Amino acid sequence: MTDYALALDKAIAALHEEGRYRTFIDIERHRGQFPHATWNKADGTTQEITVWCGNDYLGMGQHPVVLSAMHDAIEATGAGSGGTRNISGTTVFHKELESELADLHGKEAALVFTSAYIANDATLSTLPKLFPGLIIYSDALNHASMIEGVRRNGGAKRIFRHNDLAHLRELLEADDPQAPKLIAFESIYSMDGDFGLIAEICDLADEFGALTYIDEVHAVGMYGPRGGGVAERDGLMDRLDIINGTLAKAYGVMGGYIAASARMCDAIRSYAPGFIFTTSIPPAIAAGAAASVRHLKTDQALRDLHQERAAVLKLRLRGLGLPIIDHGSHIVPVHVGDPVKCKMISDRLLSDHGVYVQPINYPTVPRGTERLRFTPSPVHNPPMIDALVRGMDDLWSHCALNRAQAAG
Repeated sequence: MTDYALALDKAIAALHEEGRYRTFIDIERHRGQFPHATWNKADGTTQEITVWCGNDYLGMGQHPVVLSAMHDAIEATGAGSGGTRNISGTTVFHKELESELADLHGKEAALVFTSAYIANDATLSTLPKLFPGLIIYSDALNHASMIEGVRRNGGAKRIFRHNDLAHLRELLEADDPQAPKLIAFESIYSMDGDFGLIAEICDLADEFGALTYIDEVHAVGMYGPRGGGVAERDGLMDRLDIINGTLAKAYGVMGGYIAASARMCDAIRSYAPGFIFTTSIPPAIAAGAAASVRHLKTDQALRDLHQERAAVLKLRLRGLGLPIIDHGSHIVPVHVGDPVKCKMISDRLLSDHGVYVQPINYPTVPRGTERLRFTPSPVHNPPMIDALVRGMDDLWSHCALNRAQAAG
């Protein structure tokens, strides 16, 4: 007879032995003070810290415009939505948010999900129902949500090497020219911070009659003249059939979405179980997200300051000889290459320097590429950067890690 408790103990022990067991850090954010927060320790004591690994890239989770909209919506409607979108869960706030998102991406329509993970999974797993025989070509470094959606859809899939256009062409050429096709990729790959080859992939899609599906979750709000993402920055939004985005990063709230043609959104909402059978996001969340999207369409100064702070942090870390991975985006990964030392540096940065950054280990990244991933924001000021740089300098020496030129 199976000893279930023993099996669970073995599984958890394996994570400890490999140095990649993850712990939750109990932090308490304070309105108006982000990225400062309080770490509530297990022993009952507290410590003031600075969050350096959050996805609230622009600090919009604290912005008065967002908070005001959420307060107003709570006063007007109460807490929850009360149902799925089909059964009483569609409100004026949901419709307003989808209208803002469609306008952001220059599409006819948008569809809001409870998260960008669900938006990817639900959409990609549903598309073969709409296009029988669909072949999906997926970049090897696509997010887990995209991988899961492609895996579950029951259709044909091809994995092309990351940003390898020759390999993608080879796979496209090998398949039936008459088969429906879709190429799925990202605009910014969050673990290395590199950019997808949007224009080149769109060219291949045109040549082979394929649809295009792009994940812009690490770009919406932050790139482009209105925050439409890298595709907007590069003038390519009209060449993309489906754009996936999140409301939980630059927009500071929660939820995910797709933007596409009205016909595409109608079909997805009508066929995707992940949309049909899920309670819709609360009206207050929808209201806050709509306010955030609307505000960031005009706040270029915040985007500029974000890029400036990221560039300064890269310059300072590179000056110490640390192996940063720099592809020109706002994401700042520092390669450690050892799970135990990666976690040790993370733990010591928190306890000794009040700097909170989580180690990124396998399976999020391949073994041997463990890293610390910093996400500077406009509200990370120069003294905070100074404290982070001092901590990294001290701990890099303590762990006897090499100092080298930037990786990537």
